[in-house]
Amino acid sequence: MVSSASQRISDRDLDDIFRPVFDRIAPGAVTREIDRRIAYEEVEWLRQAGFGALRVPAEYGGFGVSVRQLFRLLIDLAAAESNLPQALRVHFSFVEDQLLADPGPAREHWLRAAGAGALVGNAITEPGVGAVDRYRTRLTPRGDGWLLNGTKYYSTGSLYADHILVAADRDGERLSVLVDATATGVRRSDDWDGFGQRLTASGTTEFTDVEVSADRILGPGYGGPGATYATSYLQLVQLAVLAGIAQRAESDVREWVAQRTRSYTHSAADLPRRDPLVQQVIGKLSAAAFSARSSVLTVADLLDEVLDAGASDEAALDAVELAAAQAQLAVIDTVLTATTDLFEVGGASITSEDLRLDRHWRNARTISVHNPAIQKARAIGDHLLNGAPLPFAWSAGSRQAQR
Repeated sequence: MVSSASQRISDRDLDDIFRPVFDRIAPGAVTREIDRRIAYEEVEWLRQAGFGALRVPAEYGGFGVSVRQLFRLLIDLAAAESNLPQALRVHFSFVEDQLLADPGPAREHWLRAAGAGALVGNAITEPGVGAVDRYRTRLTPRGDGWLLNGTKYYSTGSLYADHILVAADRDGERLSVLVDATATGVRRSDDWDGFGQRLTASGTTEFTDVEVSADRILGPGYGGPGATYATSYLQLVQLAVLAGIAQRAESDVREWVAQRTRSYTHSAADLPRRDPLVQQVIGKLSAAAFSARSSVLTVADLLDEVLDAGASDEAALDAVELAAAQAQLAVIDTVLTATTDLFEVGGASITSEDLRLDRHWRNARTISVHNPAIQKARAIGDHLLNGAPLPFAWSAGSRQAQR
């Protein structure tokens, strides 16, 4: 378990450590967007500051922060660069898995690795027919070990990672396999072609006869049966990104309006910042950022309780999964509306490519399609009306027609 609340580092001390890093990252966001420059340098700044070790207990080289403290910082990082929390989300889930694991050499090894700066990316989703029934990425026996073969897409964060968590099949069994990112037979590509979140390193990863030792097979893979903390946790990282986007959108637009002197003949004031209609838009943007942040931190508090208790209580897991799904619907609607309405404060000049204010909507729209909201809404309704179990695993691919 992480350190007790009385021993945890304060929010103020965390801000003193990480705010300068975020402030260093933020100014280059537009240039990185224009040039499509993968943020290797910026991730290295985070690594050196210990960002990936936030949840790692102090005895293993980390900060031992609470889940709430982690998500508070993820929101602020997303405000600086929305791609980076998404790129790191499986890393933090991997750390949580180690915190929940039985004590032993493997747990200690990976917690110390994360405490020393190692980062973990993912290779779960598969192209084409996908993994609705089983993964096409396979583990096959080879001597005393195994060979890994397959192709993954949406390998978020893999280009930034030291290790890649791979979802694979072994004779019908879903498994998690951890491979070194630079191992022979691993090929990573930056071919993600979405119109937003372009720097998340969410491209294709190919595995060709990658040698895997038995100690790198970590147990059940994503999509296994039963309730888990992981789906609500991973979803909440996406919502933290949306909250950060809203925070940055409000800041960017407020700064643009404050400096603007051009107005209209029929405006209510000579300066845009004095115009009550413009003020209303800024007020709504501020409210959107506040409500999105509040929703994320509310679910983070629930996750704190669930994880501190070992993440084994099914009723608690159901409750946090439901809360994360409800928050998803609320945050998506709020942030998408805000990042559309922000353009009402100005005329054609606010659409300038130099400003790239459209990136806020594009990034928000892109991250909002993860685990589609319409499917979540239906699942919530079925659960509340009919007692249907919540779907903890979301796999994409081809389904055979139901009979």
